[in-house]
Amino acid sequence: MRYTISQVAEKFNLTAHTIRYYDKEGLLPFVERNNAGNRQFSDDDFDWLKLICCLKNTGMPIKQIKQYIEWCLQGDETLEIRRQMYLDHREEVLKQMNDLKENLKTIDYKLEFYKTVCNIPVNENKSSAEK
Repeated sequence: MRYTISQVAEKFNLTAHTIRYYDKEGLLPFVERNNAGNRQFSDDDFDWLKLICCLKNTGMPIKQIKQYIEWCLQGDETLEIRRQMYLDHREEVLKQMNDLKENLKTIDYKLEFYKTVCNIPVNENKSSAEK
């Protein structure tokens, strides 16, 4: 089955502009075009887009994602370098997660402060997941 850029944008919660930008930057070399030059996405393209979104959402720069895609297109001789890229990126994501946990501690500390000075009942500032 083939999908239009607007269908893909809706499915991935992206704008058509973002998808066009990814294409312009070389992240979508596998996407076919019809006779009118419009992008036609396949189900296989969804796997690529899901991966691109994952890498982008975890802070990988477009330039590095493009390099990864180029390595994939080169074939099995780049398997080890791709694996190393994921190992490096995983470490970066773990660092980001640790940084976020530390930032959350600071936010929780400030919430405790405001709870005390504003005389707020104990249960009011708990998230719905904690209740």
